[in-house]
Amino acid sequence: MELQKGDKAPQFTGKDQNGNNVSLKDYSGKKVVVYFYPEDDTEVCTKQACNIKDNFKDLKKHDIAVLGVSPDDEASHKAFEKKYKLPFTLVVDTDKKISEKYGTWGEKNMYGNVVIGMKRFTFLINEDGTIHHVIRKPRVTQLTDQILKSWGLS
Repeated sequence: MELQKGDKAPQFTGKDQNGNNVSLKDYSGKKVVVYFYPEDDTEVCTKQACNIKDNFKDLKKHDIAVLGVSPDDEASHKAFEKKYKLPFTLVVDTDKKISEKYGTWGEKNMYGNVVIGMKRFTFLINEDGTIHHVIRKPRVTQLTDQILKSWGLS
């Protein structure tokens, strides 16, 4: 079952790119973007991360936190963060427990083939922990605009 607007966002805890524990509950009382992406340092994932980086001041202005989640490990996340100077947290999900809670790991269509992998979904979570909006088809070079428009902040 896919998560919908109004659902309670599933809680999770994982390691970030620095080896620190990060939990969704750490962001209680804040707007949070949890975006799932397939792999560090690939063309489309890099465009998506850099769109957030390039517009991060607009998100910070509205006190919006960002958590990127992928099945890559801590070392991969750290290298990705350093290479592109990413100003937000990347969460390790090698066991896919977070992505399974959010319904983002499973069958997807890739270049006409059905494969098992990470679905590129973005969840906007309100201060009370409910899902405000799910972006199921993010425009990777315009994701920040989609986020701000969904919250009526642009």
